[in-house]
Amino acid sequence: MTQGTDTEPAPVTDVMRCDLTGQERAVMEDLAGRLAKTPPGLVDDPEWLEEARALCCHLPVRLLETVRRYRHDPGPEGVLVIGNLPVDTATLPPTPTVPGSVERTATVPASLAVLVTLTLGELVAYREEKSGALVQNVVPVLGRESSQSNAGSVPLEMHVENAFHPHRPDYVGLLSLRHDQDGTGGTITSSIREALPLLSDHDRDVLGRPRFATEPPPSFQASSHDAAPAGHPLLDGDPGDPNLKVDFFATTALDAEAAQAMSRLRTAFLETSRELMLASGEMVLVDNRVVIHGRASFTPRYDGHDRWLHRTFVSLDNRRTRAHRPGNGPVMN
Repeated sequence: MTQGTDTEPAPVTDVMRCDLTGQERAVMEDLAGRLAKTPPGLVDDPEWLEEARALCCHLPVRLLETVRRYRHDPGPEGVLVIGNLPVDTATLPPTPTVPGSVERTATVPASLAVLVTLTLGELVAYREEKSGALVQNVVPVLGRESSQSNAGSVPLEMHVENAFHPHRPDYVGLLSLRHDQDGTGGTITSSIREALPLLSDHDRDVLGRPRFATEPPPSFQASSHDAAPAGHPLLDGDPGDPNLKVDFFATTALDAEAAQAMSRLRTAFLETSRELMLASGEMVLVDNRVVIHGRASFTPRYDGHDRWLHRTFVSLDNRRTRAHRPGNGPVMN
């Protein structure tokens, strides 16, 4: 991996991971390079995406096998880190600084993010979030330091991605192009599989009832979601291995007992959380059904070398959202 001028974080070793060999990295570099040059060179173009679907079948077999195992069972931590992806920090442009930053042009890093995402499921986005771009930039934006969004640099409260939405993504992908220069600003994750044993049976029962409501996040232009949110449970599905739906910034309890249970859930998540300091060329896949994620604070310098991630969303079943995706495309209205 080409190193930047700053020391790279140590590899994350306490979660499921797959580090590419030199030969596997070369295969990824060739595929991403070919995809980046595919006309018309636009990530959101249907023909470009069709080529991406074809090329993702040719990723290194060991990587495909690891992603397939992760999809079947994400393990207790619920995340997969892929290391040694061919991100060349020496040739990266300056970190974007504009609000709503996205990657429309098919760069090599954007192509890498798409190829890995498509090995897991279907690439999706939301019309009301960053104009429905399929590859989105997670970067600090001047003047938005205190924002509870991907543009902020204060601690980002732990959350399920788009927890308010009836068709939230099944997985979130985060590809690190640049890490924070001061070695802070890590991605925080915590799994309900690890937090659940810390909760009482009574709290689990309360959390499994529709006694909570969630608002859209600041990044979502929620024109079609202006009505008061309906009550929902925070935990559903198998009581012993539940799915999760919570955003500790945007979710509120509808009664005092529910508020106490939600507070104890947050404490359990904090006690079982981990911080992923992603090096350039590391990509983390987060199971959005069982894992919440957030961000530690960092201090942006706005000098072109700030923390920079590419974000993608994954759906496992596009049929369930067909009525919400015009033309059977990847963007939901």
